[in-house]
This record gives sequence, C-alpha cells and structure tokens, in this order.
Amino acid sequence: MTTLSLTINGQKHGPMDVRDDLSMNDFLREILGMTGTKFGCGAAQCLSCAIIVDEPDGTSYTSPTCIAPATNFDGKSIRTVEGHAKDGQLSALQKAFIDHFAFQCGYCTAGFLNEGQVLLERLAHKPVAREALEQTIADALDGHLCRCTGYIKYHEAVRDVILADSTRYLIATK
Repeated sequence: MTTLSLTINGQKHGPMDVRDDLSMNDFLREILGMTGTKFGCGAAQCLSCAIIVDEPDGTSYTSPTCIAPATNFDGKSIRTVEGHAKDGQLSALQKAFIDHFAFQCGYCTAGFLNEGQVLLERLAHKPVAREALEQTIADALDGHLCRCTGYIKYHEAVRDVILADSTRYLIATK
C-alpha cells in the first residue's frame, strides 16, 4: 500500500492508501467513479485512456492510464474528460466534436479530446504557421486509435477550433 494525494480537475483527492499495483485507470473508474476515462487495449497503444497531466511550469501532456500505476501520479495535478465542461457549459473543443460528429461509439473520444486540449494549450503559447497546421494536428493526434475510423472528423473538429480563434493559435501573417 502507498499513500496517494493528487488533484483531479481542480479538486484535491487524498491522502488515501491504494494498492501499489492499482492502475490509474482503475483508480479513476473504480475508486472515484470517474468513468469517462476508458480502458481500451490495456497496453497503452490505443490511448483511449489518456488523461492530461499538468506540469508546475504551466505545460501539460497526456499520459495513458491503463498501464500506469496510480502511485505514479502522487502529488500531480491531472485533468480527465470530466473536467472539460465548466459551469455546465461544454468547451469549444467539445462543441466542435459534437458539431462534426467526431465520434461514433465514443470509446476513444476522451483520449482524443484530452490530446486536442493539450494541443490547443500548446498552440496558445507557441502558435504555428497556417501552412504547418494540418501536420501539427496530425502529429498531435497520432497514436490515438479509433476503431470506428473517426480520425478525419476529430482532425476537422480540432482544426475548426483553431481556425475560429486563429489570432490565438496561429502565427500572424503579413
């Protein structure tokens, strides 16, 4: 047993004792009842289980939860798919996913949503040229698997959010 304390979607959890072999996915789903994070392949290959990890310097990255012990996240601040909506309002990215019907079964959606959010935050700090946008999105979403082949719709949804606020995410051209 290990004592675990972390912040999830802005709310502190712990300290609590957890089994050393408890995966972060099982911790979220079974201990906290946060079922938005899915268990897909169990080998960190599909990334349907990806969550956002926030670094102290303000950067963030996604991390699979199916093979990572919950204890790896001790002291960390993370975000799950449940944390995107604020005050009952969907985020711009969530709305774009719905507008594009960027999901079919929805199983992979949480991972794609979290990865897209990390990309938006990265571009807000370090915009890219419009010419590099398509490849930037493709690179960010690469590795996430969708068995229903929603890749194009996810890509289009992320692109639309970026283009809707191009002064924030893209390098200004003269």
